[in-house]
Amino acid sequence: MAAATALALALSGCTSGESDPVEGTPTSEASPTLPEPVEGSPSATPSPTPTAEPVETPVDTSQPDITSYFDKRFTGGDLRLGRIHERQATYTSRNVTFRSEGLTISGVLNVPRGRGPFPAVVLVHGYIPPDSYEQGQGMTRERGYLADQGFIALHVDLRGHAASDDDPRLFRGFRHGYAADAINAVHALRETTDVPVDDDRIALAGRSMGGGVVLQALEMAPGLVGAGVVFSGVSSLEADQWAQYGDGGSGFWSYAERRWGTPDENPEPYLRASTRPHLGRITEPLLMHHGTLDDQTPPRWARATHRAAKQAGVDVTLRWYEGEGHAFGPQFPDAMARTVRFLERELG
Repeated sequence: MAAATALALALSGCTSGESDPVEGTPTSEASPTLPEPVEGSPSATPSPTPTAEPVETPVDTSQPDITSYFDKRFTGGDLRLGRIHERQATYTSRNVTFRSEGLTISGVLNVPRGRGPFPAVVLVHGYIPPDSYEQGQGMTRERGYLADQGFIALHVDLRGHAASDDDPRLFRGFRHGYAADAINAVHALRETTDVPVDDDRIALAGRSMGGGVVLQALEMAPGLVGAGVVFSGVSSLEADQWAQYGDGGSGFWSYAERRWGTPDENPEPYLRASTRPHLGRITEPLLMHHGTLDDQTPPRWARATHRAAKQAGVDVTLRWYEGEGHAFGPQFPDAMARTVRFLERELG
């Protein structure tokens, strides 16, 4: 009875939104074909049965569940420094790799000039079609700004992007593997002796889809970092995002509809994959930035997540930027200045 009540309360916040995609066109994202072959079968393609009548692919009854990652033992590490990406007066930028759930994940690391140790921020990019994504893309401005202010900034190329390994199970797990990459990036920073990072002063920050990944990571690993920052974040209910981005193309949301049905047909997997029912697991202070004219991640999503987090006891602050859209323009320096002050206060 309690589970049914929680389901009804969480889904009451699901609303349809505008049709604009987040940071790119979802239809260009790779989409596995359904149904998937059974592991261990001798052939990935079943033998045809000429007399069989065509049947509709049934809705998958398996449930992707964010709680399967709760309190998991993450084993990321092996941060390796690659070639110099760029040199600036205040920092040096290098290509890097690290390990996450058996995958090699690439990224770009900005390290301030000086001896350190320096506080650090792991950055999670928003949606950019993987086939056009370039290493370090999506939060270049944030990475440079933070390094200018004395923060190590590790930008993670999420699995399947740039030089990061592909994960054939990513979609089946509702893309929760992205949060594992962010968590393992923190572990990789802590384990390395090649970067002068202050192990006790690390934060997570993400933009758009990456903001949702930050919420997932904070729920999966409470106490891992000292603070979280979300810029123009997606909804904390996955059903909201299906309504916004599930446009019948070949991207993840179309895959989700084919595998599990729509949220109206089969609401449970969308709720089980969502962060909203578990926001009370977040133990770190959280800062949210959102533009009032954002037409890709509607402002109502930020209001609903902020309200739910407050009710769950999270130390959360939502800052509005009048007239700003999704990517931020004139008020980007203001948002970053607030972010630095927040991190300096919360990380100590």
